[in-house]
Parts: sequence; structure tokens; C-alpha cells
Amino acid sequence: MQTEFLFAGFGGQGVMFAGQVVAYAAMDTGKEVTWIPSYGPEMRGGTANCTVVVADEEIGSPLVNNLPAIVVMNLPSLDKYEPLVKAGGVLVDNASMVDREVQREDITSVAVPCNEIAEMLGDRRMANIVATGALLALLPVLKLEDIEAALTAHMPGRHKHLLPKNFEALHRGAEFAKEHARKAK
Repeated sequence: MQTEFLFAGFGGQGVMFAGQVVAYAAMDTGKEVTWIPSYGPEMRGGTANCTVVVADEEIGSPLVNNLPAIVVMNLPSLDKYEPLVKAGGVLVDNASMVDREVQREDITSVAVPCNEIAEMLGDRRMANIVATGALLALLPVLKLEDIEAALTAHMPGRHKHLLPKNFEALHRGAEFAKEHARKAK
């Protein structure tokens, strides 16, 4: 089995970190993984995205076109990547930064107020982890416990004190997605 993910947004929204956490979680559970970042010309505030491929066997190509799972953290990313979700796939959007609904009805989608949930937990920078939890609730390629283990193992030491809040953000995102997802028709 092989699953491709795309995380997209503005630089500084944590899309690269979200992709890395998924990649680490998959790698730590014995799966084959690729992680490819892509940055716009600006350092912060420009576009950023990364693709993650998770597979049980060797990955033939890290390039992806027809994605089963996409997280978009802003409106430009939704506009650009919504057409690339394969039929039956999953799209999670950050409703805090997206002011329109997903147009496609052939995919499962959920608009999660990631920024607001993260702020309720005490740190807006956890919006990416909220979105990751939502994605994995709708496409359980990895368990939330796998993400928790990856965060514990790979988070820089200076941020270890944030682990409990990140775990809570992950679960809040998953709970929100389970309750509010619009299933593919």
C-alpha cells in the first residue's frame, strides 16, 4: 500500500513540520518514506508545501500528481490544490484562513478552525498539528499514537515542554474532523 500526502500553506504555518512529523511517524513504524519540500521565493509569508509518500514497499517515484490526502492552511493553497485531490480522497482546510467551502463533492472534506483550536490550547503555532490530527482521523494511514511517538522522538529539545499541548492539538483536530467531515458522494 502507498499513500501520498501534500501539506500546503504560507511559510511559517508549519506545513513543513507537519509533513516531517508524518514522515518520521511512518519511518519509525517501519514504512518506506519520502519527504520533499517546496518553497516560494519569500522566506516567511510566501508559499510553502511538502509532499510525503508513505509505503509498505520501496517507493518507485517521490513525484505525485493525483493525491489521496491534502492539508491546506490558506485560501491560495485550497484554490491551487483542490483540483488535485483524487476522487474519494481527503482534503482538510484551515477554516481560520479559508473563507470558502470546498467545491468538490467527490472527496471527503472538513473545514477545521485550526488557528482557533490551537489558540484555545495556548499556542497558535499548533494549528498544523490540529490539521494533521484531522487528516489522520479521516485517512487513518497512521495512528495518532504514531504521531505522538514521532513528536516525542524528533521534536527539538527546546520545544519538548510543548509535547502535551501538541498531543492535545492532535486529538482535538481528530475529534473535530470525525464530527464535522463532509463525506464524498
